[in-house]
Amino acid sequence: MKTLLGIGLLASLLLPSLATAQSAFDGTWKIDTNKAEFPKKPDVFLLQDGMWECKTCVPPIKIKADGQDQPVTGHPYFDTSAIKVISDHEIEDTDKKNGKTVGTSKLTVSPDGNTLTFEFSDSSHSNGAPVTGKGEETRVAKGPAGSNAISGSWRMVKIENLSDNGITWTYKVNGDELTMTTLTGQSYTAKLDGTEAPYKGDPGTTSVSVKQMDKNTIEETDKRDGKVISIARMTVAADGKSMTIAWTDKLGGTTGKDVAEKQ
Repeated sequence: MKTLLGIGLLASLLLPSLATAQSAFDGTWKIDTNKAEFPKKPDVFLLQDGMWECKTCVPPIKIKADGQDQPVTGHPYFDTSAIKVISDHEIEDTDKKNGKTVGTSKLTVSPDGNTLTFEFSDSSHSNGAPVTGKGEETRVAKGPAGSNAISGSWRMVKIENLSDNGITWTYKVNGDELTMTTLTGQSYTAKLDGTEAPYKGDPGTTSVSVKQMDKNTIEETDKRDGKVISIARMTVAADGKSMTIAWTDKLGGTTGKDVAEKQ
């Protein structure tokens, strides 16, 4: 009897601390773009004879480059795209969905033809202000003779000036569930045993599952209409101050790595 009472007393002392124990994932996280490891697979474009092709888009895009809205299919974030040719080394792209502009970008090739810079504004999956930023790609291969300088294969090497709403999110663990929220309006609450749950606020992601691998590691699988589109493994450092995210884009066949800092 004394043993049972002792166990009961110990449990009563421990339970409050266990109930309030904070998960390593709890808090707001922000990606440090200076530490990003970009995909090795290049982007492939072709602009020639009045036609624009994004060969590595999923699905690929091939439309007239006449500055007018052209219909595209299979893309959940936009249904028309307009390519305006500014010069032999610069273009502007405007994407719309249901007639509303959801994304704009400008691509410019350097005089030596080896560097592609881009600036963008993207509200295709934002319920608030658009995500903005700029970046740089380096040439891997030239396009065919007579094509615009934009043509060819390009590998991402830099992204900067990304607005906070595109690289910041919050996690909260409550019992056996993880809740994720973003500044652009995406969210989910999923059990940590891999059970599928709805993904809200993103037209390109319909469901998510999260599995806890150990106390500092979780793996997230995103799906679109039942098909896996991406997998990300998040590992919090021992000091709890940073998180490494190793991700795989199943649609594009690319991989990469990011590092986020706890805010």
